[in-house]
Amino acid sequence: MANLKEIRTRIASVTSTRQITSAMKMVSAAKFKRAQDAIVELRPYANHLQSVLSSLGDALKADEENVYVNAKETGKVLLVVVTSNRGLCGGFNSNVVKKTLSLINNEFAPYSKKNGVDLFLIGKKGSDFFKKTDRNIVGIHNEIFADLNHASASKLASEIIEKFLSGEYNRIEIVYNQFKNAAVQILTNEQFLPIKIEEKEEKSSMHTFTDYIFEPTKEYLVKVLIPKSLKLQFFKAVLDSVASEHGARMTAMHKATDNATEMIKDLKLEYNKARQASITNEILEIVSGANALEG
Repeated sequence: MANLKEIRTRIASVTSTRQITSAMKMVSAAKFKRAQDAIVELRPYANHLQSVLSSLGDALKADEENVYVNAKETGKVLLVVVTSNRGLCGGFNSNVVKKTLSLINNEFAPYSKKNGVDLFLIGKKGSDFFKKTDRNIVGIHNEIFADLNHASASKLASEIIEKFLSGEYNRIEIVYNQFKNAAVQILTNEQFLPIKIEEKEEKSSMHTFTDYIFEPTKEYLVKVLIPKSLKLQFFKAVLDSVASEHGARMTAMHKATDNATEMIKDLKLEYNKARQASITNEILEIVSGANALEG
């Protein structure tokens, strides 16, 4: 059994750790609220814009020269990997890294064998990991989280889109954590480019559908909406990741605080047992000494 001084030192250490994790939990809770509000407010607009674009699916199909839909076969894939700049958020970052490696080794294995999978990294944790590997990194942008807004995200999205339009890549995917709630993040990989044209469901006789009159033409609207929709899609993915990060960290720090509380309780119990044993030994020594004097 450890001596009393060692147990007191451990209690003090765990108590200090609990104070830190509790403070981090409160800070993450404040940041989480702002990030949650941002993604919740953006989603309806992003979803509605996407539905408008889907309604123009016929125009997308008809335009065989649309550079956003028809990829040039270059034999190269770009994975945009979104992690965080900071840790202490459970499996938030490691899950994204594992998913990326899984995509490289499975879905994009034919490209990977020909060194045709490149990485575009957003977030220090992801870049720190992949820098130690032999993967080809074409971009690292950890600074976006310092001042995240639509303008900064659009600038980065334009850089990624240009890589596709120039014919450098024939497919671009984003790997990130999609926000659901504070405790749940959905690990997601979605095709960014080329744009996937969803097949329209057959019209049900039970519902009425509106035929829109487009002015200007559908083709013109497609050319305007696609870049806007792609930039918004990218911004939403980064906001999703930020909200997920703060939710994951808040949850992790909450669990760490609870674990520290349980550990302190166990250590105090151990301390009391050790103290009781020490007092008992002292009493036995006094009684033994008294008996020896009487004998």
